[in-house]
Amino acid sequence: MFLRMLKRSLLRGRKRKILAISTIFFAATLITALMNVSIDVGDKMTRELKTYGANIRVLPKSESIPLEIGGVDYNPLKGQVLLEEKDLVRIKEIFWQHNIVGFAPYLKTVVHVGGEHGRPIQMIGTYFSKNVPLPDEPTWDTGVKEIYPYWHVKGDWPADGDLSSVLVGSGLAKRTGWKVGDTIRIQARGAGGKATEALIKGVLSTGGPEEGALVASLALVQKLTGLQGRIQSASVSALTVPEDALSRRARRDLDSLSSKDYDIWYCTAYVGAITYQLEEELPNIAAKPIWQVAASEGAIINKIQLLMFVVTIAAFIASGLGISSLMSTTILERAGEIGLIKALGAADWEVYLLFLTEAALIGLIGGLIGWMAGAALSQLIGYSIFGQWISIKVIVLPVIMFISALIAFIGSLVPSRMIAKLYPAEVLHGRR
Repeated sequence: MFLRMLKRSLLRGRKRKILAISTIFFAATLITALMNVSIDVGDKMTRELKTYGANIRVLPKSESIPLEIGGVDYNPLKGQVLLEEKDLVRIKEIFWQHNIVGFAPYLKTVVHVGGEHGRPIQMIGTYFSKNVPLPDEPTWDTGVKEIYPYWHVKGDWPADGDLSSVLVGSGLAKRTGWKVGDTIRIQARGAGGKATEALIKGVLSTGGPEEGALVASLALVQKLTGLQGRIQSASVSALTVPEDALSRRARRDLDSLSSKDYDIWYCTAYVGAITYQLEEELPNIAAKPIWQVAASEGAIINKIQLLMFVVTIAAFIASGLGISSLMSTTILERAGEIGLIKALGAADWEVYLLFLTEAALIGLIGGLIGWMAGAALSQLIGYSIFGQWISIKVIVLPVIMFISALIAFIGSLVPSRMIAKLYPAEVLHGRR
């Protein structure tokens, strides 16, 4: 009997039912899109923010704790202890190896241009875009072109391993008048330093100290300095998650973590956990987060996710109010029917159940349609903002169905209380 009454109730007032389903549909569409984007936005945003540079610096361990003398950091071993270039590939062997976007080694020296008595200029050797074969990624490329995509070269990039070409920083080019196509003579500092002629293939703009230097392939600087296979430092770009209370505790005192908290921290892509694992893999190095970059990434992602949460709550409340208004009107229109049902012996809770079940079904129908539309909308958002598709999470479907039914149920709860105030004698007498 109840199912027959429910069926008749659903078929009556179809326009109002369609309007109620549409209300749930729009809310479910928005919430689905925001949930899909919110779940995937952390990784997508982190990849976008990687365009602003590396977030980890690798140094020799001897340089990690400088002495302070008279308020000035002093380290007599700075620049004296070098790292092995061949060890850098082990950066891709840590637990979070797939979060390592790239790395770039550095070897810096001072050279004279125009002979031994020419002007002293800093020269930086690095990878531009070097292929580093890995067991599971034979075509993996890394270098400054990968981790600093905002670096701009007017002209051409030299090839990695090129011993006869350099880039000149834009600031240095303005001071010296050097331009693309010029040939300069470079001599390593010191008596009897090695010399070579190099072609300027491009003018480099970075917004950083590189604009006042010559930038060349690592192999060329190693040749000039006689430090084949050695580097001074490296920059690493890694995908990380924003800091939270656990990561801040670990940052203050790692030993204070319980074994459970330590496992959670170690198996989460915090920048601190990744640097810790780098030091485990390479015991002779010190890995230091660049906190300005890491903190900015976390703050932006947290604010975006908070904004999505606020919009989701707003959609929930707005659709709930819409359902409440529609159900109030429906109950007033069907007052005579409700009075007759109660006159025939139905209890108030049975009438409540009829209307709330009807509302829940409307919510489920609107939620299912909204989930499909929201999945399509999230793809549009992902492609237009990040240039790639958003992954659709299966868990979102049952969550959206539950939220949609909940919106309809809560929106109908208050209007349904009007049922108790409808007395059969008054309602039926009023119909006459």
